[in-house]
Amino acid sequence: MDEYLKKGYLNSEFRLFHLTDRETREVEPHYHDFDKIIILIEGNVTYTIEGKSYVLNPYDIVLVKHNDIHWLTVDNSCNYERLIIYISPNFMDTYKTDSYDLNLCFQRAEKEQADVLRIPSPEKSSLFRAITRLEHSFSDDGYAAGLLRQVLFLEFMIHLNRAARKDRLQFIDTGSCNSKIMDILQYINENLSSELRINALADTFYISKYYMMRLFRQETGYTIGNYITQKRLLLAKELILSGTASTQACFSCGYKDYSTFLRAYRRFFGESPRDTLTLL
Repeated sequence: MDEYLKKGYLNSEFRLFHLTDRETREVEPHYHDFDKIIILIEGNVTYTIEGKSYVLNPYDIVLVKHNDIHWLTVDNSCNYERLIIYISPNFMDTYKTDSYDLNLCFQRAEKEQADVLRIPSPEKSSLFRAITRLEHSFSDDGYAAGLLRQVLFLEFMIHLNRAARKDRLQFIDTGSCNSKIMDILQYINENLSSELRINALADTFYISKYYMMRLFRQETGYTIGNYITQKRLLLAKELILSGTASTQACFSCGYKDYSTFLRAYRRFFGESPRDTLTLL
């Protein structure tokens, strides 16, 4: 069975990177246990997130939610420059009030089923200016430079959410995905606690089982069974970290037998549910 590894580690609530290279290999499918924002500065890049592929333009904003399986392809004939932001899922909650929620952009992207946001007129955009200030802050090594970058990141998030709220951003649709597969992906993610048999999926979506399996692999890069298993385990870990007992997490993510769940959890994460809590 194919397995997609966790990449990147976040030992704090928030991290910023400004990276430029010209020898980026094709990155295999993987996931993170934190949210990630990528802002392309320069390069020819195709990002694929949960089966949807996006050809990026400079200053496109890519939103990758924790546990989303994603990968990218980079044209190494030119520089690949980007800002990358790692965010703990709880980080934005520390700034949440009754008046605003900095997670709004992720919520809107999920509603629109689009993971890439584009600024229609950068020269007129306060969001673009906020990105530029954030980009330039990486060349500032003066007093409290790290704190300044964090302040500028929060400024960027405020402008990003204002733009998303007032429809000043284009939520990029992708033409390189099959609508039937997108419906199946959505159905799976909304029903992880239920029994998800391949025959039943094919019947639900009025499609040949073998054609569905082949098309799913072709469009997403992974098998249906592997996708369901890993999404269930990622959901289980998220539930355990939120305080749910491991036995309850087992049944809440669709497993019927705890010993089967425990073996799968250990194989995938390299640790037991108890270890997950101990390592916090």
